[in-house]
Amino acid sequence: MKAAVIRFPGSNCDQDCMLALREFGVDAEYVWHKETSVAAYDLIVLPGGFSYGDYLRCGAIARFSPVMRSVVEEAAKGKFVLGICNGFQILCEAHLLPGALVRNRSLHFRCEHLFTRVENFTNPWLNTAVTGQLLNIPIAHGEGSYLADPETLIQLNRNRQILLRYCDSHGAVTHAANPNGSLENIAGICNARFNVFGLMPHPERACDPRLGSVDGRVIFESILTRLGVRKAA
Repeated sequence: MKAAVIRFPGSNCDQDCMLALREFGVDAEYVWHKETSVAAYDLIVLPGGFSYGDYLRCGAIARFSPVMRSVVEEAAKGKFVLGICNGFQILCEAHLLPGALVRNRSLHFRCEHLFTRVENFTNPWLNTAVTGQLLNIPIAHGEGSYLADPETLIQLNRNRQILLRYCDSHGAVTHAANPNGSLENIAGICNARFNVFGLMPHPERACDPRLGSVDGRVIFESILTRLGVRKAA
């Protein structure tokens, strides 16, 4: 099993993702954004950061990097694609996920640990969790407010494509627990086939107890279980 961690100019969480994957025993490699194929990989990770300095808008330029043509093609074939923070923004810009990420409601950059609630575990990304489980995972973004038109929100809810919502320490989805103004407290969504997952929190920064949480391991353990790299718990 091989994983690709895509590097764009301005990526700054690529090493974190690489470390997390390798600690799980994954054969992971960096792939520069000018490469034209990711066909050799089973899992493609678009890490966080500020690709192209977030010029125009977050993810807008990275969406046109040469490697993204292959990412889109492989996703259409059912390949697993994970977009974290800026990676989520790029996936939306590339229309691999619906909606868009815009400036935080407060207009301030938010960097902190917070809670998200698992909304659906019957998917490749959270199959080792349970619905309602709380995950303490950090965020670090200035443009993490998820927006979508009403029809898209209806479809996301109907198909159970909303996988994570921001919540308080008791699991309540409240306005106060929403760090950025995302509609319906959305923190992470999947496409209709559940092979493309985007989220604003950073699970790769919650895999070591020295960092304050290991809850991010759930996401990596789940997809690796789905790929047959790890045995189901």
